[in-house]
Amino acid sequence: DAIARMGGDPDKINPLSKVDLVIDHSVQVDRFASSGAFRLNTDLEFVRNKERYALLRWAQAAFDHFSVVPPGTGICHQVNLEYLATTVFAAGDLLFPDTVVGTDSHTTMINGLGVLGWGVGGIEAEAAMLGQPMSMLIPQVVGFKLHGSLHEGATATDLVLTVTELLRKKGVVGKFVEFFGQGLSSLSLPDRATVANMAPEYGATMGFFPVDDETLKYLAFSGRPDDVVARVRAYCKEQGLYRTSETPDPQFSDVLELDLATVEPSLAGPKRPQDRVPLGRAKSVFRKSLLDMIEKGAELSQPHVSRWLTEGGSPATPPVEMAHAEHLGKLVASVPVTQNHVTYQLGHGAVVIAAITSCTNTSNPAVMLGAGLLAKKAVERGLSVQPWVKTSLAPGSRVVTEYLQAVGLVPYLEALGFHLVGYGCTTCIGNSGPLPDHIADAITKGDLVVASVLSGNRNFEGRVNALARMNFLASPPLVVAYALAGELDIDLHNEPIGHDKNGQPVYLREIWPTAEEVRDTVRQAVKAEQFQREYAHVFDGDERWRKLAVPTGRRYAWDPSSTYVRLPPFFEDVPKEPAAIADIRDARVLLVVGDSVTTDHISPAGEIAKKSPAAKYLVEHGVKPDEFNSYGARRGNHEVMMRGTFANIRLRNQLVSVEGGWTLHFPDGEQLSIYDAAMKYQGEGVPTIVLAGAEYGTGSSRDWAAKGPRLLGVRAVIAKSFERIHRSNLVGMGVLPLEFSPGEDAASLGLTGRETFTIEGIAGGVSPGKQLTVKVSTGKSFVVKARIDTPNEVDYYKHGGILTYVLRQLLKS
Repeated sequence: DAIARMGGDPDKINPLSKVDLVIDHSVQVDRFASSGAFRLNTDLEFVRNKERYALLRWAQAAFDHFSVVPPGTGICHQVNLEYLATTVFAAGDLLFPDTVVGTDSHTTMINGLGVLGWGVGGIEAEAAMLGQPMSMLIPQVVGFKLHGSLHEGATATDLVLTVTELLRKKGVVGKFVEFFGQGLSSLSLPDRATVANMAPEYGATMGFFPVDDETLKYLAFSGRPDDVVARVRAYCKEQGLYRTSETPDPQFSDVLELDLATVEPSLAGPKRPQDRVPLGRAKSVFRKSLLDMIEKGAELSQPHVSRWLTEGGSPATPPVEMAHAEHLGKLVASVPVTQNHVTYQLGHGAVVIAAITSCTNTSNPAVMLGAGLLAKKAVERGLSVQPWVKTSLAPGSRVVTEYLQAVGLVPYLEALGFHLVGYGCTTCIGNSGPLPDHIADAITKGDLVVASVLSGNRNFEGRVNALARMNFLASPPLVVAYALAGELDIDLHNEPIGHDKNGQPVYLREIWPTAEEVRDTVRQAVKAEQFQREYAHVFDGDERWRKLAVPTGRRYAWDPSSTYVRLPPFFEDVPKEPAAIADIRDARVLLVVGDSVTTDHISPAGEIAKKSPAAKYLVEHGVKPDEFNSYGARRGNHEVMMRGTFANIRLRNQLVSVEGGWTLHFPDGEQLSIYDAAMKYQGEGVPTIVLAGAEYGTGSSRDWAAKGPRLLGVRAVIAKSFERIHRSNLVGMGVLPLEFSPGEDAASLGLTGRETFTIEGIAGGVSPGKQLTVKVSTGKSFVVKARIDTPNEVDYYKHGGILTYVLRQLLKS
């Protein structure tokens, strides 16, 4: 539309590279623990996303080189691993290594197949589709040497949580990581993909595994044609890209090493994926986290609390002074719940969500079948899941369902409530769906700190479910184990997970499948024909997909009354030449935040709160509260998304004393929603900035984390450091990322956020890494570094964003 308005040819807007779009983030877990869960959840998915899906069906016909994998098929990274990727790409008479950029940060999963790929924001990806190169600083490559093999009881999930912890401590943001060493020979291709998947969690641009015999075996087994496998073998050997046991160690910028035999069963949490917790310490970590959440350690030094933290005894014994009774009562608070004529106490640490979900683990037959074997043994011993646990199984592809059925494990998983709920990201992306009313009411009434345990890759605050304040990542078998236990306040090494039909205690070690059992089951269950059968009609979709009413025409017919898909304002009134860039003068601070603010804190995600600015907009447009749907489903409506920016319930803006999307408007000091304050500043002609700590923008590659602030009027973000994708997205939207000088931050400089800020040096022209001066209304000034890293990014910023730049280049051509 923009190029047509400016006198250009709309047909120039067409992908120049092969584009595969996999619909996988839209299914929500509304129905669970029932045989009809999959059908109901997918029915609701189509009702909620009808307009978006019609847009995508239109795009299939309107664009070349563009394919859509319909909903209900699988997660994009698993579909890529099992079907789309070729490892060596063929174009005419040219061969070259397969490369990919994806709009989901876990695109790195394909590194396990020897494919160079990583996540970018949708903004960069759209530019790449139109022929724009991906520019970056040449990265350091960190080698990660693996020795030996995993011991009994350890899984690929435990390995990746260990790797994530080590690499986060090392510091590999903006770097490539490559795995090497003899330990690679003991890792299956799915194990490697599990480790590669979580590169964003350890901060690397990617986590690469070289091509070797295991790669070829997987390509053949997953149904790639013989000529593709032969091409990979011949090309990689000829180019020196093929690893064998005799391959000498490559040279790297730096090297870490890990003996695989030292990996132990682990979780990660309660808030970050890099915070690994050995299973034996999970109970004490839960108790310490609970104390921190309830009362910030004020009583931590008291002997009775210390004993509760370290020894696991009741906090009420031995008897304590009355002065501490209220505090201790908070630690063991519970609420009675009646469910289907059964009454129980729901307390702190209750596991209210247990989800086998996410691309990280559902691509791996060993951990998925391991979960099924554990479920079988648990059912045979007479164990059951606790009644307050919302259970779900969301495989990454239909192949998973086939191999679970092939060895008869589905009935055992279903006996524990792990019914199929959909093929998509579900819980890991925040589509866990609502908790049952009686559970939600009890949590709210008792102000309970409850938990989710999921086999995902992300557990940031407010992401999984608004009511789950603790979230732990775990392997699929451990997800089943915690569903059986129903609580975090348990030592699964030494305490029984439940009791059998005769009332005898059952310990986790008694029902945990052995490595030999898992290997034998994988050999029996997983067959090459399963991949061939499931991917034979991958682009067809079901009857609902095929029957969608689809618009026609070269340009999309926007519906001005739609609350789902609206024409966004990013290209309104775009002149053919950009205006000169200028300094930012007398800006106000929209919010002040600390370290590790994630794109989940910034970008709208999950459910739309009933009293939020987004809810107010929807009600004004005739949408009933029970039809609000999620931010993810409404991401095609900028009006909803900008109102949901910085609206996360766990956001801590230091300008206010409450959590959530609130701020102060200056100079009057009025407390408003961040959206309302931003609109007030825009009405006054006042630019805004954000002050932040380290690792600003960590997490998912959400382009709305940059689009939203841009629409709110944010001109710059000054932070101690940025996560790679978000920094790039900010530049791509014309928002200036600036870094404090080493050793400085808002606190050390005495900045409160109540001042006005002028950023000088922009008008003279920006350049990569340019030093700019920030002058504060208090008379203070300090120097910041412009995190515009490449000459290409200089052009993007001058044009107000990457897509505006591409638009003007297409007009000129």
